[in-house]
Amino acid sequence: MESISVRNLPVVETSGTPSEGEGVAHPLYSVGMTQWLSALPQVAAIFSFEDKQIKLIEGNVRFNAAFQANLEGGASHARAAGEWRERVIAFIHSERDSDSFEIRRDGKLGPEYFMCTVGRLPAAEDRPEHFLFTAIDRTSERAIEKNLRRELLSDGLTALPNRTGFGEEIDDRLANSVWPDNAQFGIIAIDLSRFSRVNESLGPMAGDELLITVAKRLKSSLRQGDVLARIGGNDFAIFARLNNGLSDALHIVQRIKEALSSPIRLSDLQIRVDCAIGCALSINLDDDPDDIVRKAQAAVKIAKRSGKVEIYRNGVLKEAQRRFSIESRLRDALAQGGLTLAYQPLIHLQTGEITGFEALARWDDEELGPVSPVEFIAVAEESGLITPLGRWAAYEAAQALSRWDAKFGQALPVGVNVNLSPIQMARDDVASMFEEALRYSGIAGSRLTAELTESAIIADPDKARKLLVALKDLQMPIAMDDFGTGFSNLASLHSLPIDILKIDRSFVSTMLEDRDKTIIVRTILSLAESLNLKVTAEGIETQGLAHALQKMGCWQGQGYYFAKAMSEADAYDYWRARWNFETV
Repeated sequence: MESISVRNLPVVETSGTPSEGEGVAHPLYSVGMTQWLSALPQVAAIFSFEDKQIKLIEGNVRFNAAFQANLEGGASHARAAGEWRERVIAFIHSERDSDSFEIRRDGKLGPEYFMCTVGRLPAAEDRPEHFLFTAIDRTSERAIEKNLRRELLSDGLTALPNRTGFGEEIDDRLANSVWPDNAQFGIIAIDLSRFSRVNESLGPMAGDELLITVAKRLKSSLRQGDVLARIGGNDFAIFARLNNGLSDALHIVQRIKEALSSPIRLSDLQIRVDCAIGCALSINLDDDPDDIVRKAQAAVKIAKRSGKVEIYRNGVLKEAQRRFSIESRLRDALAQGGLTLAYQPLIHLQTGEITGFEALARWDDEELGPVSPVEFIAVAEESGLITPLGRWAAYEAAQALSRWDAKFGQALPVGVNVNLSPIQMARDDVASMFEEALRYSGIAGSRLTAELTESAIIADPDKARKLLVALKDLQMPIAMDDFGTGFSNLASLHSLPIDILKIDRSFVSTMLEDRDKTIIVRTILSLAESLNLKVTAEGIETQGLAHALQKMGCWQGQGYYFAKAMSEADAYDYWRARWNFETV
């Protein structure tokens, strides 16, 4: 087909109706072409194509205003006219019956959008083929779509891009910016510390005001081309071009710290904003931005624990993904009874009898395999699952004692120790939990010992004191776990209703080879005696350790020398075998 240049094709106007005697092949002529087109609610015109020219047969008023008139307008109008004419001519040379397309042009009030349709009219022998062109103004619909999209991609509070909008902004920067050789990009994730306390103490409006102020300050730390977004409740992120790698990233971090260094005034209060900052750097511009964002978020989680700016290291994302997998599987395990308690014997070092057991959570998952308590308890504390996990452990331990009693025919002269997490103590009604566990199982409070760490007491001393008093009202013994590794002082030990100190295994397991640790153990034993407290030594793995602690006057011990943690049935059999031996 011969090449046709459509940009300079003239529009040839012809009369709107055929002359007398001419054949009429379409009903529109019977009512008058002008009247028929005028009745249409949209832009409409009829034209033919002769001698490489679009010849306008008739157009209604809307067509003349929207299309015919703009042929004589500026460059943008000419481009729009050329676009629709190109599409029309391409359709004419096709074999299709109709075609639809959208064009955009610059109007007086901004961009205008038209959905155009062109179709063939029935042919007649005595005239060239005619075509019907219509166009519907979609400008208002596109404006609504644009506003909705803006809302979908931006944060309504700070007007910053949200997580989805952040991704689109990054894609746009990577695709449409000129990057120097060896350039890379980085993501800096920022998590506001203690933000929930502002919401809780001052209310959500104060929290919103804080976020808006922080967003303004963070904006002030940006360089040209950087993108700031709010990607979560109190989480922000910055996309930055890094011409000098990590050096540029750390320079931005310093600017962030300076921007947030001065207090923020909320009502009559001045709030100092602390934040955790994590960075992740791309290797090259082909890296997936979403992957870099996830790496930065993994780094900021580490920064929350370390208190320092953290740069993503290889393997951190895998660790974060495993924690997420553990959280998901742990949630299911708690709902479906997938966890068990194991029981490690507590041995009276002077008599050798079993005084009780420590209940330890164990988890063997179908997909993950055996998961270490150190790992899944940390995830439970981070995710909030520690509350249902702690409740399950307390109820199950009490029920185990009840089952042992039923099997033996009377109450066993042993108890069970249950560990309390500081997070659970802060969030749960622990006293009510233990009261229910005792009531449902029918066992005496004296047989269920609550073990808590020094850090749990230090975090909120007044709340801890009230809890311990409530537990003592239930007749429950209280043990301070991992003693010697925290920050307890004599005043707190003397004032709190604590019954037992548990010496951490880090002091016990190597004390025979380390004179300093032997001195520490003797000091703790002497302190406990002066305060009328009993002492349990953890980590006894040899006979020599057991004998040494026995000579020092330590009351109770546990460790692999006596037995590892075992199932409920094995623990009962272990106690029964030793009880039979002792009573013979």
